[in-house]
Amino acid sequence: MTSHEPDDLRPVDFSEDGLPVLPDQTSDDTDLGWSEWREADDDARLIEDRPPHWG
Repeated sequence: MTSHEPDDLRPVDFSEDGLPVLPDQTSDDTDLGWSEWREADDDARLIEDRPPHWG
């Protein structure tokens, strides 16, 4: 006779319709999680911050 644990009787849904088991990126691994806000266009700041020898 085999003893069944509660997990052995629990149905498991293998469909991909539900939430992901592990997200691709956690909320603390984003700019907002690090309290940084990304600007839409960073080109102006990069041009302003370029070194003088780049002419």
